[in-house]
Amino acid sequence: MELLHYLRLARRSWPLIVLSLIIASSAAAVVTANTPPSYTATTSMIVSGTDKESDLSTAYQSGMLSAQRVTSYASLLTSRRVLSKITDPADLGRLQSAVTAEAIPGTVLLRATVTDADPVRAARLANNLGETFSKLIDQIERPTPKSRPAVKVTVVDRATVPTVPVSPKPLVNQAVALLLALLLAMATVVLRDRLDTTIKTIETLQDTSKTSILGIIGYEKDAQRHPLVLRETGHSTRAEAFRSLRTNLQFIGVDRQPKTLVVTSSLPSEGKSSTSVNLAITLAQAGWRVVLVDADLRRPRIPSYLGIEGAAGLTDVLIDKAGLQDVTQVWGTPGISVLPSGKVPPNPSELLGSQNMRMVLAQLSRDYDIVVIDAPPLLPVTDAAALAAFCDATLLVARYGKTRREHVVRAVELLTSVNARLVGAVLNFAPAKSGHYYGYGYGYSTDVKTPVNA
Repeated sequence: MELLHYLRLARRSWPLIVLSLIIASSAAAVVTANTPPSYTATTSMIVSGTDKESDLSTAYQSGMLSAQRVTSYASLLTSRRVLSKITDPADLGRLQSAVTAEAIPGTVLLRATVTDADPVRAARLANNLGETFSKLIDQIERPTPKSRPAVKVTVVDRATVPTVPVSPKPLVNQAVALLLALLLAMATVVLRDRLDTTIKTIETLQDTSKTSILGIIGYEKDAQRHPLVLRETGHSTRAEAFRSLRTNLQFIGVDRQPKTLVVTSSLPSEGKSSTSVNLAITLAQAGWRVVLVDADLRRPRIPSYLGIEGAAGLTDVLIDKAGLQDVTQVWGTPGISVLPSGKVPPNPSELLGSQNMRMVLAQLSRDYDIVVIDAPPLLPVTDAAALAAFCDATLLVARYGKTRREHVVRAVELLTSVNARLVGAVLNFAPAKSGHYYGYGYGYSTDVKTPVNA
């Protein structure tokens, strides 16, 4: 499951990964083009004892002495004493970093390598180093000036002028740059995913809200211009998603079918109003007697969605200036009854939590199969919590990629504190490519459900 999650992250973030690879490849090409070539020349030497005419025991001791000297000679090869004899004092520091020496394991061979931008100079320095080192060992291995040296160093393989540079290596540079870019890009994607607390999967929404997911409403480009599911005779993917939500609502309470349903969200702009309207439409299409109540007395949106007059409505009924029959309007075919919000009052919370509001909902519950209430978001104001406290059910809407997990947790806590019945959640604006939203859109006819009698 973790691997699949990371693969989805990589697929979702492919532009960042591709851009990182392009930048890395370009940078590697620039670095390679601006790096001067380097050449290496190698000379090999053998360390041996000089006493070859003695008995077997003496020859063995001579061989052991040679083997013991090899490791020390490897360090001596790169010393200032040796290098100062083959270069000027001004170039001594550069040459020390350019010369490497190693003792070949299990042998009495020494290998000295010189790296330089000039292949001819690299070969000359390597040969001079071998000759100079042989003379130096001949001097320091004599117990007395007139005695024979105990050990001698002989050049067995002189350096030749290299023809192929050892650096830069374009293919290696490209491979390393691409690998580092890929690792960095994936680390960035994973870190961003870990720090991102927005809701992007139905599993996250379900775990956070501690309730069932009743609907997944997909994102469509023209949904903002055409928010209702009546276009194209209602055979769009969004229309099918709302039919699925309607079907799921039918089974949330077999023994306790809700008559008053509050639709709310954690914060504004998460799609609660469009969800309320389209849910009411699909319920009416299935034969329900539906009334849609715009209870967002601060920023009413229902009139703009349906294109109706909203100057008179719920607030007039709550302050006894009008009756329900006077302000309720019938919209669409099949018709749904709509109770607009009316004028924006100075005290929305008090009105929505009043006894008059309870009486209005009680009367609407007797006259209709279901009352869909578009309520304000939970976190900014207490209006929705006041409504949910005495309504049958509450539906929480979360927006894909915008609603945060901590917001959902806080919203659920508010509903729990007033003993509201949270029946489910809806993930809104889910992209089809996320793999969590599948629409049909093949022209299936609307299924018909027998409404629940009042």
